[in-house]
Amino acid sequence: MSVTPQRRIAAATGLLLTVAVSTACSTGQEPTSSSGASVAPVSGRISMTYLQKQGDQEYFIGEAAGAKAKAAELGVDLKVVNLGNDANRTVSEVQSAIAQKSNGLIIVVPDPAVGPQVVQAAEHAKVALLTSDDQICATGPDPSVCAKADLVPRIGFSGAQMGGEVGKRAAEEFKKAGWNPAETRTISAWKQDVTVCTDRVNAAKAAFAAGASAGVPNIDVATDNTPTGAQDKIAATVTANPGVKNWVVWGCNDENVQGGVTALENAGFKADHVIGVGLGAYLACKNWTGGKPTGMRAALFINGKDVGALAVQTLYDHLKNGKAMPAEAFAPTTMVDATTFRTSGAACN
Repeated sequence: MSVTPQRRIAAATGLLLTVAVSTACSTGQEPTSSSGASVAPVSGRISMTYLQKQGDQEYFIGEAAGAKAKAAELGVDLKVVNLGNDANRTVSEVQSAIAQKSNGLIIVVPDPAVGPQVVQAAEHAKVALLTSDDQICATGPDPSVCAKADLVPRIGFSGAQMGGEVGKRAAEEFKKAGWNPAETRTISAWKQDVTVCTDRVNAAKAAFAAGASAGVPNIDVATDNTPTGAQDKIAATVTANPGVKNWVVWGCNDENVQGGVTALENAGFKADHVIGVGLGAYLACKNWTGGKPTGMRAALFINGKDVGALAVQTLYDHLKNGKAMPAEAFAPTTMVDATTFRTSGAACN
C-alpha cells in the first residue's frame, strides 16, 4: 500500500474551499481557499469511478469494498478500476471514465508523475476529482515540492501520525529488548518518490529517536513498496553490514516490513534479534497465526474500508449538495500485535 498527508485543494479541480474537516470518522487539516471553475452539482443519479493502483493488494481490496458499500447506501453508481502499477494506463482509464460520463473520479495513482495529466483531463471535462491515499499535484510530477494550492483534495491517513505511532512502538520494543545501540541498526524502507511514504518514514525516524533515547544509526533503503522488492534490497543491505547483530525495520507499508523481516530470517537472524513494526497489519498478522516466533512485533492497522467509504461520501456530498471537499480527511488507525489483532477487525487472509 502502499498504500498514504497532504494539504490543499488543487486549482485544477475547480473548487473554492474555506472549510474545516469535520466528519464522524476523520480528522484533518484546515484547508485554505483555491479558485477555479466550479463543478456543477448533479441533480440526478450520481456516477463515480474509483481508480486504484495495486487493486489486488489486501488494503486496496478493503478500500474498494468500503467504497462499494457506501455507494450502495447512497444510491451511487460506482465502477472500480484496478490500475495495477501501470502509470500509462492511469491516463487512459481516466479518459475512459470521463467518456462514460462519470460525474466524479477518485484515484490512487501508481505514479504521482501522472498527476498533472489526470488533473488536466478532469478539469477539461469539468469532472470532480478526489485522491485517496497518495497525493498528486496539478502543476508538476512531485507533490513534495508542489505549491499547497495545487495539491488535489485527499482522503486517507495522516502520514505523520502513522509514522509517529510506528516509530514509538519500535522504540518501546527496542528498549524492552535491551540491545546495545552500537550493535543495532534501523532500516527505513520505502518507495522514495511517493510523498506520503516519505512523510511516514520521516515521522517514524523522529519518534524512534525520541523514544529510544539512544543513538542507533539508520539506513535508508529505496524499494518499490512490494514484499519481494523490499526483501531483495534489505537482503543486500544486511550483507553489506556484517557486524550488525540486531535490526529494527519499519517502512511505508506492511510490504516493506514483511520483506525486511523475511530477508533477515533468510540471513539467519533469529526472531529475538529482529524488530519489525508494520504499517497496515494485513501482512503482519500472518506472522502471528502460526504460533511461531517472529520478528514482526506489531503493526499499525489501517482499515482501507474506512478510506473507501469516506472518499465516496466526500465526493457525493460535493456532487449532490455542493459541499466543498476538504483539503484532506483522515481515517482512524490502531496499533495491533499478536495478542490483539484478532479483535481489531484486521483482515488476515
